[in-house]
Amino acid sequence: MKRPVVVKALGGAVALVLATGCSSGSGDASPGSAEERPRTPPSASASGTAAAPPAATGATVAGTLTKGLASPWGLAELPGGDLLVSSRDERTVTRVDGRTGGKTPLGEVPGVVPAGEGGLLGLAVRDGWVYAYLTASSDNRIVRMRYGGGAGDRLGPPEPVLTGIPKGFTHNGGRIAFGPDGMLYAGTGETGDTGLAQDRESLGGKVLRMTPEGRPAPGNPFPGSVVYSYGHRNVQGLAWDADGRLWAAEFGQNTWDELNLVEAGRNYGWPEAEGRAGEKGFVDPVAQWRTSEASPSGIAYARGAIWMAGLRGERLWRVPLSGAERSGEPEAFLEGDHGRLRTVLATGGDRLWLVTSETDTRGTPGPGDDRILRLRVE
Repeated sequence: MKRPVVVKALGGAVALVLATGCSSGSGDASPGSAEERPRTPPSASASGTAAAPPAATGATVAGTLTKGLASPWGLAELPGGDLLVSSRDERTVTRVDGRTGGKTPLGEVPGVVPAGEGGLLGLAVRDGWVYAYLTASSDNRIVRMRYGGGAGDRLGPPEPVLTGIPKGFTHNGGRIAFGPDGMLYAGTGETGDTGLAQDRESLGGKVLRMTPEGRPAPGNPFPGSVVYSYGHRNVQGLAWDADGRLWAAEFGQNTWDELNLVEAGRNYGWPEAEGRAGEKGFVDPVAQWRTSEASPSGIAYARGAIWMAGLRGERLWRVPLSGAERSGEPEAFLEGDHGRLRTVLATGGDRLWLVTSETDTRGTPGPGDDRILRLRVE
């Protein structure tokens, strides 16, 4: 049973780091992993210089947009403000009216084979296409489907964009998003085969960057490859800040979950390092958390901070930023109020959408779960 919507900021309970050397991430679960153990544009000033709005210091729940969702995972906003949400286990995409919360089923995506942490995962929308990261019979892959955008429309047949991403019962990654450069990015997992993270020939345990058609993006660090960064365990959060820097959240194994600043060609350390290691050749996370306090999935950037959804941690973390560094201690909000939190999406200004994840087989669903919540950052 969830507590009433009362927001508290929690201090401490988080270890912070600066910037040189490692990685982590953990899929929702593997033996011994964190999940499986018991358990608005700037305004112009009078001088003509762009003045950023003051950084947000908190978040409150303004209401529930919709409820009764089954294993929701991916969330994408359509032009006009309606949302698309994927069901990991039911293999379906549903359109949600961004004002009323009314739900319109758009159909089942062919070829999805749900098992463990695999299924129909991340969503992205661009130029009349809906992109989806999914688990198929032989691999994880990214497909795209035509969508006209009408409330009664259905998705077109899936067309492959990128195939051959390793799949497993755990650590499938799954987040996709278009960057400010117009390229498609994907966070993948190493499926429990830790060696894949350091193997630049493998697509597992990576952040990938590609054209909307799935080709290696211009300027990628490794010629002819979609690999953008490596040494990751299981990336499920991707977001860009106001200056276009890429941030990623990933699961740790037993000790540290991470928020990383992702740069082209860099090595984030897994499996040689988990959390801040200070080892030459590895990039340290900007912030790290005990796995009981986070187990992060989706992230979003709004009002000068990264907002990170926690599954096992059952809370929303705020990490204030100043350029490429954090500018203060991370704070936790909504601790335990809504159970496991899967996806957070910024919609501009002071609003976020937050998706709960109590029906993913690891939660304790109550009446009305799962939900999309309206958040206001202040």
